[in-house]
Amino acid sequence: MQTLLALVDCNNFYVSCERVFRPDLIRKPMLVLSNNDGCVVARSKEVKDLGIKMGVPLFQIQQLVKQHQIKLFSSNYTLYADMSSRVMSTLEAFAPTMEVYSIDEAFLDLTGVCYQDSIAYGHLIKTSVVRATGIPVCVGMGPTKTLAKLANFAAKKWCKTGGVLDLSDPVRREKLMRIVPVGEVWGIGSRTTVKLQHLGIHSVWDLATQSSQRIQSQFNIVVAKTVMELNGTSCFQLEEISANKQQIVCSRSFSRRLTEYKELFEALAEFCSRAGEKLRRQHSVTGCLTIFIRTSPFNIHEPQYQRSATIKLGAATQDTRILINAADRLLKEIFKTGYSYQKCGVQLSLIRSESTPGQFGLFDISDNDLPMENRPLMATVDQINRRFPKAISIAATGFEQSWKPRAERISPRYTTDWQELAHVK
Repeated sequence: MQTLLALVDCNNFYVSCERVFRPDLIRKPMLVLSNNDGCVVARSKEVKDLGIKMGVPLFQIQQLVKQHQIKLFSSNYTLYADMSSRVMSTLEAFAPTMEVYSIDEAFLDLTGVCYQDSIAYGHLIKTSVVRATGIPVCVGMGPTKTLAKLANFAAKKWCKTGGVLDLSDPVRREKLMRIVPVGEVWGIGSRTTVKLQHLGIHSVWDLATQSSQRIQSQFNIVVAKTVMELNGTSCFQLEEISANKQQIVCSRSFSRRLTEYKELFEALAEFCSRAGEKLRRQHSVTGCLTIFIRTSPFNIHEPQYQRSATIKLGAATQDTRILINAADRLLKEIFKTGYSYQKCGVQLSLIRSESTPGQFGLFDISDNDLPMENRPLMATVDQINRRFPKAISIAATGFEQSWKPRAERISPRYTTDWQELAHVK
């Protein structure tokens, strides 16, 4: 029995989430903006047709926004995460194995599930998700993850597919590969695309007809496996359980420029708190902390400054208090007055499972002969905050906190807050 994998991808996910509760905006040009409403992170089809690119700063397209009356929304991550959960819960009913690939994508193993009419089954998935959540999706299928991803790209690009395409047939596969640029292949980035083009490899078909050994010698094993996947040989398996992150980064641009040490430290403390929560959620500890601060690279009229600093922790930890103290020491080393800081962040690395045996340092024991790290305390704080969001904060407090992101166009949290439920009249 031939393997059949499907990639289900939500269309313009952030925009679609907003439209579920604002049907008056269907077929209207819409943009969703990043933190502080700075850059474009999601576009409706109407906006894409205007030529507005992803990531462009809002101030550069103000004239287009006004001219075409484009609706603007701040990112509502609480709403998007809940809608994503609803989509994934719906998809679980259609396959015995599923890998949640991102907030708006999931791979399904349909081997033996729809061997009679895969296209009809794809349409069933598509209509069921729309009916259950209101989110439109496209379904791409093939014998490998790379082909399923390519099929999904084509299902979105060409309306004649009806949003569903199966590339199990070699003839149909070749026909599509000959007209799709090589840069659209899953895992082929912009730099690799340029290198491939220098070798005369411009289309997906050009890449698929290459020897995997030759590609590996000139690139790496991942690109070689991609060639094999394009030819129907599965090299990337579905991961039902997401692998733990090997790095955790928390950073943010500020709604205004920061000049005081205490403001930067407050921001870093909050980022350490978030990173600690993510670390504990995957039952891990970290052995290394890095912080960075920087001014705005876009403001050439202000003095520029950016620095980072790293500390290797004596004993691996998941305690927010230890992370904040380490960030404080590092910030004192790199902070300089006279600059207007636009962004800062923390990065945790040397991450391993909390169950892995470790070694305490000479000064890692407190007066009561217990480790300085208090895992039961952190677990209790997390449990309280899950039940009562933001009830307890270990981060620095008492400051103005005007550095926090500005979200002037944020929509209600329709699905997670009783006070913000949609009203039907």
